[in-house]
Amino acid sequence: MSYTIDRIFSGADIDDIDARTRAALAAAGFGILTEIDVKATMKKKIDKDLPGYRILGACNPNMAWQAIGMEPKVGAMLPCNVIVRETDEGVEVSAVDPVASMTGINNQELGAVADQVRQMLAEVVSTI
Repeated sequence: MSYTIDRIFSGADIDDIDARTRAALAAAGFGILTEIDVKATMKKKIDKDLPGYRILGACNPNMAWQAIGMEPKVGAMLPCNVIVRETDEGVEVSAVDPVASMTGINNQELGAVADQVRQMLAEVVSTI
């Protein structure tokens, strides 16, 4: 089982794909709670160069509310991270597969919520 939902944009600009990703997430009801510029962080902290690499911590409040109501500790696995990174093939967007990340929690109701979020994130990635 893959743990991400992926799409590559050949010949694309990372800033353009980042903006399109944010717009697609917003249209699906996700807000960005956290943002990490991994490229800048690696350069600053350990003086290492990395191609563009950003982590967007996306959260759909309604889905998070449901999940936390079922499993209060599930917050340790939130938000749903989405990465936007430069590769040799182009700019890749990868969203966490919430079903894969929830496999360690034995709760069928939570699994149904994770499946719904997976479908939402797959739709987001496909509409970028």
